[in-house]
Amino acid sequence: MEKEKSLRTLRRQHSQSKISRAVPFSKIVESPRVSSRHRAKRRLKDSLFFICGVMVFLAIGSKASTIQQSSTPLCAFAARLSLQRPIVSHRINLRSPQRSRLTALSSNAEPATASANQAIPTDFESSFLQTLSARGYIHQCTDFKALDEACAAGKPIAAYLGFDATAPSLHVGSLLQIMILRHLQKSGHKPLVLMGGGTTKVGDPSGKDEARKLMTYETIQGNIASISEVFRRFLAFGDGATDALLVNNDEWLSPLRYLDFLRDYGQHFTINRMLNFESVKMRLDRESPLSFLEFNYMILQAYDFLELSRRYQARLQLGGSDQWGNIINGVELARKVDGRHLFGLTAPLMTTSDGKKMGKTASGAVWLKKELLSEYDYWQFWRNTNDADVTRFLKLFTEVPLEKIEELARLEGAGINEAKVILADEATKLLHGEECLKEIHATVANLFAGGSTEDTAALPRVVVTKSELGDAGVQVAELFVRLDLAKSKAEARRLIKGGGARLNGEQIKEETFVVTVDSFDKPEIMLSAGKKKHGMVELSG
Repeated sequence: MEKEKSLRTLRRQHSQSKISRAVPFSKIVESPRVSSRHRAKRRLKDSLFFICGVMVFLAIGSKASTIQQSSTPLCAFAARLSLQRPIVSHRINLRSPQRSRLTALSSNAEPATASANQAIPTDFESSFLQTLSARGYIHQCTDFKALDEACAAGKPIAAYLGFDATAPSLHVGSLLQIMILRHLQKSGHKPLVLMGGGTTKVGDPSGKDEARKLMTYETIQGNIASISEVFRRFLAFGDGATDALLVNNDEWLSPLRYLDFLRDYGQHFTINRMLNFESVKMRLDRESPLSFLEFNYMILQAYDFLELSRRYQARLQLGGSDQWGNIINGVELARKVDGRHLFGLTAPLMTTSDGKKMGKTASGAVWLKKELLSEYDYWQFWRNTNDADVTRFLKLFTEVPLEKIEELARLEGAGINEAKVILADEATKLLHGEECLKEIHATVANLFAGGSTEDTAALPRVVVTKSELGDAGVQVAELFVRLDLAKSKAEARRLIKGGGARLNGEQIKEETFVVTVDSFDKPEIMLSAGKKKHGMVELSG
């Protein structure tokens, strides 16, 4: 009560003072109920208005043509404008209830596209959705009934998935999405693989604590060429009605004129709604800077969907559940601009039964290119699956019939290893081909059954020459690193100290152990890190 009286007294004194018009009362006394999160959003809103003004001013000042000729200066400038640290700041007392009402009004002004909590039907008519539902690929959909009808209508529909080219290879975390495209094509529909040659210049902020490093055009193009090889293992490309097509959004994003794009499409996006997307809220909650460049990503992804619907009649966008907000943006943009009825369908984000993110191990990412991860190591990744994940992974990452999977799910104890071998075989066969399995099985049989090192063709290997070894030899820690059995020499020495390093099955006891010509009783020796990671060192010349 005392506090409320004091505030009323201050407000009355302020209204009677000479500064009441120049300085609002909210700037003098701010409600303590405003949290740091609300203050961060308030600063973000102020910054956005300022930054948009700056960008328009620059575009007008350069007559827009300079910006169109080269997007790199614009990207670099936008990347330096942090929405977490506004250049101009004035305090606005926007309390949480008021902000909520504004957000509700902005949402109500646009028809609801989907409900995140809708139940997944069990009576699909289309074979595509039946397969996805039975195998556990579905998380959310904008309109289950209408999408099911479209897929069951007897005509192929085009659906797309986007992949940014941030590395020369995708990792196993992307495999779930690739398998969805494969099931789409096998169900008689057309997959569109969208390479983010344009959006990679910006960087997707979803799930990231900090901005991605800006990449050169040459690096992006090299990554696209490398990544595209993986898709040809899973999809059939060509000119047919259901043949897959590889497209690059740099074709339509780079030539955009900035002012024209703002005028034609910016009006369909409200700041109120964009601030509520998870990728933005997460960065603000962690007080991590979010650049204006990254803030534009969701608009560019929405425009991708619109452009693909115009060029290739794409009607469905697929993605992980973390892309739900971006997908909804695209569906809504197409409805407002072209009056198109498009669909969005997401899959659950993959984690293992112990809560770890799918796609990485203690030794690094599980890459989908054999140049970065050997076929043997890829097989071993699946063979080492936790017992609790085997049945789920068989459904998601193989094409083993569901009836067979149900039989394997009933195995117990040591019998589960049989299911793990089937999982490893089937997953490896899809990516690397069936021909590599013979060598892998022979290597596994020799290493784990009899302990022999005679058949090691599937193991990663390095070659050293006699001149390289010389009289001094090469430190065994260096060879562990070259074989990717350790990330660094320090890690290799810790492995030796802990008793986990072996040479031809014998424990290496000295951290400074040196491999010399005398270490080779045969043309090659085997180094082991623990019981499951092995590599060969071959002596030449």
